[in-house]
Amino acid sequence: MTALDELVRLCPPPAVAPPAVDWAQAERDLGAALPADYKQLVETYGDGLFHETIWLLVPDSAYDDCDLHAQARERDEILADLWEFEDKPAGLREAGARVLPWAFEEGTGAFLYWLARPGQCPEEWTVLYNEGRGPLWEHHGMGCVAFLLAVLTGTASTDYFGHLYEVPKPTGHSFATADQILGTVGE
Repeated sequence: MTALDELVRLCPPPAVAPPAVDWAQAERDLGAALPADYKQLVETYGDGLFHETIWLLVPDSAYDDCDLHAQARERDEILADLWEFEDKPAGLREAGARVLPWAFEEGTGAFLYWLARPGQCPEEWTVLYNEGRGPLWEHHGMGCVAFLLAVLTGTASTDYFGHLYEVPKPTGHSFATADQILGTVGE
């Protein structure tokens, strides 16, 4: 069973399939290929919120907050300003290394990024968590789906997301689409 299969079992996706993504165009717009596990995650769930906590970014979302391209541009600008007065995390000090956002934490300013190092294929990218309102970065040596599953099952080695288990939710894990939470665009 793959990590995505386990995630689907743990946190059922929406009954209606999300809109198809033009991956070739999305990757051209980003200037980078994207990991296969992320593409499968987006094709299964679409933009939305896992367990009232983690927002998944997708290419060309109708909502800027959930749009991978919009968030990548915004985070690039914010981080460029940040690096002027704050040290980069160790993984980003390597020439040519970069981060790309793939999710963010509801209400905290924290983002989940891929750490993309030179010469790595997207399947080798790992996860970096940045608390957003402080200097702390946390590295996780796994891809986005494995990390998301680890967070939701409580097996992630992280100083964050503990609130998911302080008060167990009787209904288990959930996923809500961006449309369900933010309303259909144009209404």
